[in-house]
Amino acid sequence: MTGEDLRLIGAALGGILLAVLMIVRGRLHPFIGLLCGAFAVGLLAGLPLPETAKAVQKGVGDIIGGTGLVVALGLSLGAMLHLSGGAATLAKGALQLTGARAAPWATLGIAIVIGLPLFFETGLVLLLPIVVAAAESMAGDDPAERDTAKLRLIMPALAGLGVVHALVPPHPGPLLAVEALGADLGRTMLYGILIAIPTAIVAGPLLAKVTARGVRLEAPVLTDHKLDIATPGRGSALLIVLLPVLLIAAGEIGQMLPGLRGNTALAAASNPVVALLIANLLALPLLFGRRLREAAIQDAVWYETMGAAGAILLAIGAGGALKQVLVTAGLSDLLARIVLMYAISPLLLGWLVAVGIRLAAGSATVATITAVGIMPGVVAGSGVSPELVVLAVGAGSVFFSHVNDPGFWLVKSYVGTSTADTFRTWSLLETAISVVGLLLVLALSYVV
Repeated sequence: MTGEDLRLIGAALGGILLAVLMIVRGRLHPFIGLLCGAFAVGLLAGLPLPETAKAVQKGVGDIIGGTGLVVALGLSLGAMLHLSGGAATLAKGALQLTGARAAPWATLGIAIVIGLPLFFETGLVLLLPIVVAAAESMAGDDPAERDTAKLRLIMPALAGLGVVHALVPPHPGPLLAVEALGADLGRTMLYGILIAIPTAIVAGPLLAKVTARGVRLEAPVLTDHKLDIATPGRGSALLIVLLPVLLIAAGEIGQMLPGLRGNTALAAASNPVVALLIANLLALPLLFGRRLREAAIQDAVWYETMGAAGAILLAIGAGGALKQVLVTAGLSDLLARIVLMYAISPLLLGWLVAVGIRLAAGSATVATITAVGIMPGVVAGSGVSPELVVLAVGAGSVFFSHVNDPGFWLVKSYVGTSTADTFRTWSLLETAISVVGLLLVLALSYVV
């Protein structure tokens, strides 16, 4: 490695460290911290300030212009399911079909289904109040046993949401990784589901048997709110939840069949933005009925959507800026040379880069955006399956949620755990998803 290579690595580490200090110690929003980190990387690497600024603008524009639409449409769909009570009726209906013994497995399945088209925080806000209420009704009389029983119902739901967020498009992180690495969307979805299910089983019901013991819960800080309207039917809610995934899957399968290949309607349906837009348009009449035109309902849906979208889009846009500066400075090419020189597994490298960004920035989506942005050269040079790199990066992006992750505080507030017990339960759950996911990706690489 040359002196320039070492300078580039030092610049990358220095910029990321600055972002960490500003976010964690300075308590600044990730948007500001990541932008400052991006400029620091460029200047420390020797890029002129105007060139660094152009890279920052390009990075933000690429992310907001592409993934931003998916994020916004997913959040609006989540707001409709939340405010109409559609997600609640779907979850309660599924839990009524199971007894107390099967309830953890039921909540795992519900979380995977409900989490498929939604951003992680949206799925969390939708599902956790329902699961917490169900856990209250199913728990026994002894306080210690009640808390353990409640956690053994809640943790599988968190695992289900976590695995689809990390591993299964059309979630924004995996979807952006698919686009950045030129991976096949249908194949990535298939591989992601194959890996997500066993990963969720290990990180959810099985791990909860160990981590839930001895944890005492306080009253949740956050509670659920929805509009005072007639609750939609379970069939309508289930259709809205599954529709984006079904449209994308139908489009991808259609392109593989000789008789349907080239069909423009199917090709359009496989576009995540189109699929989510169709789901949004159908959700309004199916979930709200004739009341969809009421100003109060429209205001509530879009107020909830925009409030969440603003913070998320700013954070992932700044993550895109950091990624682009790293690429412009030459880090992607350097990593490709290192992989070829030292025979490092590209899958392990992608996972490690995502883990580093995750621990530094907190956001799983920012970790994915940054990691995949510097991996194209590695993928092209090594010939590794881009679909598996997408999944390896996705697994790394959820490693050990801690205090700089908004999801950490959401889980703590909804579940009622102390900070220490949130580390013991939620942080370990995320780490299990990350490690088991990587192991399964590595195993799958020997098969496909």
